[in-house]
Amino acid sequence: MSKSLHPQAVTREYFDSILLEQRLIGAKEPDTSITIYGEKFTTPIMTAALSHLKTFNPDTQAPMEAYAIGAASANTVHWIGMSESEEFRSVMACGAKTIRIVKPYADTSKIFAQLQEAEVCGAFAVGMDIDHTFGLDGSADLCMNEKLAIFDQSEWREFISAVKLPFVMKGVLSVQDAVLAAEMGVSGIVVSHHGGRMPSAVPPLILLPEIRKALGKDFPIFIDCGIASGIDAYKALALGATAVSVGAHLMKLAIKENGEAVADRIREMNLELKGMMAFTGVADTNSFDPTVIHYRNF
Repeated sequence: MSKSLHPQAVTREYFDSILLEQRLIGAKEPDTSITIYGEKFTTPIMTAALSHLKTFNPDTQAPMEAYAIGAASANTVHWIGMSESEEFRSVMACGAKTIRIVKPYADTSKIFAQLQEAEVCGAFAVGMDIDHTFGLDGSADLCMNEKLAIFDQSEWREFISAVKLPFVMKGVLSVQDAVLAAEMGVSGIVVSHHGGRMPSAVPPLILLPEIRKALGKDFPIFIDCGIASGIDAYKALALGATAVSVGAHLMKLAIKENGEAVADRIREMNLELKGMMAFTGVADTNSFDPTVIHYRNF
């Protein structure tokens, strides 16, 4: 696949094509705090559901924990992806409000066990990947030697009802799947192309306004893929996201096992977001207005 056609590259181009108009008269210093699932956080800029940082960086000691410590210090939501019990419990001990994303394992007993473990350990919410089921050949995928599976709606409903925690479906990239997810009873979705697993995947921000319209103004819609600044975060929030996740941009700091560096960058991004909110007359995280958005066509 040509690099210029990779979904990550197209997503970056789309972010950079979005321009913002200035609205200063009557503006005031913004409040970036946000309430998610009944808990108040300093910023809508969250971590993303990373996994296997130590597996791919064996010289490090505890990068997953550093990532969680950064989220806790910055008072934001932390997400964790594919993980086994020991690592998950170690991350939970870092004190961050953590959402655990479970893979769609072919062994469904492992799905239920990990969902229930998250509840017992005090996770903030749980969820599953919908977009890491198929491989590029159209058959069920294999991830880290774990066989994955394709589930029907009745099976998804069983997972959603397995715990009392909010359940988030990750990897939604169409209005159709967003509506079906909501109908099945999820408490939120992550609009994402999972780093471009599907060739020619549409940038999440293109679909975001239509998904927001379909699900209504109060349904939690999170978004990831390519967010690297508070300005990127602003654009996603203006287009309808409830909050945003940052993964690759923070990953190198987590790999260096510096939780405070992760926290500092989240704080910097939050100040970038706050600045853009001030320049565009957005008083708080409930007041984003998509009419501030313009698209570069020159």
